[in-house]
Amino acid sequence: MNPLEQASSEFAEAGVIVSARLERVEMQMLDKLVEGLGHLGIVTTTNKALGEVMIQTTKQCWPDLKKAIENMPFEIEFI
Repeated sequence: MNPLEQASSEFAEAGVIVSARLERVEMQMLDKLVEGLGHLGIVTTTNKALGEVMIQTTKQCWPDLKKAIENMPFEIEFI
């Protein structure tokens, strides 16, 4: 395996993508709060009508980010 393939493989194993659903009116707040956590993750809207988002993070950051999200002032469902 060449060095580029090896690096790509290592990075692929480090990432975590989590799907979640919340009230549409809270989507922007989630984005701002996650952004304010020192870039523990990135929130992307996947279906605005259904309130679905994708949260990208790393295996190392996910436990802290999950704990923070679960304590935010709105309900969020991980799907």
